[in-house]
Amino acid sequence: MRRKLIAGNWKMNGSQAANDALVQAVLAGLPAGACDVAVCPPALYVPQVHGLLQAQNAVALGAQDVSAHETGAYTGDVSAAMLKEFGVRYAIVGHSERRQYQHEGDELVAIKAQRLLAAGITPIVCVGESLAEREAGQTEAVVKRQLAAVTHLNGKCVSEIVVAYEPVWAIGTGKTATPEQAQAVHAALRAQLAVAVADAGKVRILYGGSMNAGNAAELLAQPDIDGGLIGGAALKAPDFLSIIGAATQAAH
Repeated sequence: MRRKLIAGNWKMNGSQAANDALVQAVLAGLPAGACDVAVCPPALYVPQVHGLLQAQNAVALGAQDVSAHETGAYTGDVSAAMLKEFGVRYAIVGHSERRQYQHEGDELVAIKAQRLLAAGITPIVCVGESLAEREAGQTEAVVKRQLAAVTHLNGKCVSEIVVAYEPVWAIGTGKTATPEQAQAVHAALRAQLAVAVADAGKVRILYGGSMNAGNAAELLAQPDIDGGLIGGAALKAPDFLSIIGAATQAAH
């Protein structure tokens, strides 16, 4: 059985005081034998959170993005090597907000995943459809296209990635896919990975569309949902811990 992973995406939220309080509360409340856990603060706070997590190994440090370039004149970018130096173990690429607001395409997302893999950081590759695409029956075609860009560029290394299915219509809206809807897409992604790489069975596929304390257990009970990429609920220690608890229970 694949070990569950709960990753908190803080998005553009936080302050030094709030980060300290949140991390300390999460560390203090982790259940015994907790599933894998990661937190992904804004880039500016990566050094601070690295310091807060350094003395333990129960919660991993993640980042929200990475540059497609290794080094050079790319003002504002942060390279994979820089993230690695601060102990980053996971980094999100292709989040729907970056695809929408920064106009990031499939090829760029694939290159970012490649940079992370080369640095020994696990990419959390986001895929997902808009409401219009779902209503047009294009869900599978969209997510398969997005994932195919990553698998084609990264070959056998694809077994080292994490995939996050995040239906765009369910991000920050309070809406969520039903467990059956989410499982159907996860199963399609799993089948696609099985064709792309021999040991695809170890790739974890997270659900990232408004998972919260109330719906986590039902979603995490699905056979192909291996955890969650958590947005708003990751900013509230009790909610985040409740989801971690649900994932820990689902693994037993």
